[in-house]
Amino acid sequence: MIELFEHIIHLDFPWIFTNYGTTIYVILFLVIFIETGLVAMPFLPGDSLLFTAGLFSASGELNLSLVLILLFIAAVLGDNCNYWVGRKVGLKIFSYKFRGKTLVNKKYLDQTEAFFEKNGVKAIIMARFVPFVRTFAPFAAGVGQMSYKRFFFFDVLGGFLWIFSLTLAGYMLGEVEWIKKNIDLVCLGIIFLSILPMLIGFVRSRLSVKNG
Repeated sequence: MIELFEHIIHLDFPWIFTNYGTTIYVILFLVIFIETGLVAMPFLPGDSLLFTAGLFSASGELNLSLVLILLFIAAVLGDNCNYWVGRKVGLKIFSYKFRGKTLVNKKYLDQTEAFFEKNGVKAIIMARFVPFVRTFAPFAAGVGQMSYKRFFFFDVLGGFLWIFSLTLAGYMLGEVEWIKKNIDLVCLGIIFLSILPMLIGFVRSRLSVKNG
């Protein structure tokens, strides 16, 4: 299991294909569900995994329609699970410890709440494209007792845009020779672009503190 986890983190699709065959669909479903549904697992690959799934769909190794449907369902179910954990358990989760350490770092929730304050309800959609924030946004919505109907509407819309845009981007670019030969570099680029808004926000906050 640890070996599988390491290969998932490194987006080693060929290894997963060789060892798990068509079970890869279940694995992809679980990765997206866990990344969006468990507030303690924000570090799993999201954007880069979707793009890579699109690349392998373009080569015929994955069924594009099945990938899109399964991962969309996983994203929506994950967020809804996270929302209800936040609504029922709330901030108590930050007191839970494993081996002497808290399961969840509260600074991520603070960042997410600031994201909500700046962007309002549309943050539910925008958060889908921001690592860490995407995991904590539904939890924060639950803690804040956001209307479930309101949350669900924006969550489904955001999940659709996230899954389909990145997966189809990988699919459409999957036949570009340079991309096929440099998947690792492309994934690193996607990760960098994903965290760029957070880096910019961090630099701005540091500069404002110094100037203040």
